[in-house]
Amino acid sequence: MAHREFGPEGTKSPGSEIGARPEHRTCDNRTMTTTLKAKLHDDLNAAIKERDELRSSTLRLTLAAISKEEVAGKEKRELSDDEVLKVITKEAKKRREAAEAFAQGGRAESAEREKAEGEILATYLPKQLSDDELNAIVAQAVEEARAAGAEGPRAMGAVMKIVNPKVAGLAEGGRVAAVVKKLLQG
Repeated sequence: MAHREFGPEGTKSPGSEIGARPEHRTCDNRTMTTTLKAKLHDDLNAAIKERDELRSSTLRLTLAAISKEEVAGKEKRELSDDEVLKVITKEAKKRREAAEAFAQGGRAESAEREKAEGEILATYLPKQLSDDELNAIVAQAVEEARAAGAEGPRAMGAVMKIVNPKVAGLAEGGRVAAVVKKLLQG
């Protein structure tokens, strides 16, 4: 594999060192901000160097899920940070559900590992809303829906339409639905 070691003026080109990554630049020559996917790759490399097996395997599985999502559909595409966050959220939910299933099945060791993987993924997710914050947002949405004429348990769809954009990525859907149901009935 031939690689160019010198730039156009005979100077060493950036990134010509073995193993160095080329610097990402925009068209007006400013450096780009690091994407979430790039952060995951960097953290994976750090975990491998530190020989942190749990962290590296978790990040590998997450990056594999991101790659799978990128090639899903008719053509390969690069995921935005929001889409990568959705994949990480989905992976964290899988870990949480698996931990619960292992705990119910009497496999405490596997449940602990799944919980630990979920905690690693949680560091990449935005902070979840507290119960009080979620209740306040849902209560406001219930008032808006009632003002628009929606009443009783049938108003759940209208309330969810108002709440979902406000809590996207900050609260799990099942948790939101439970609060909406409770406030509509009470």
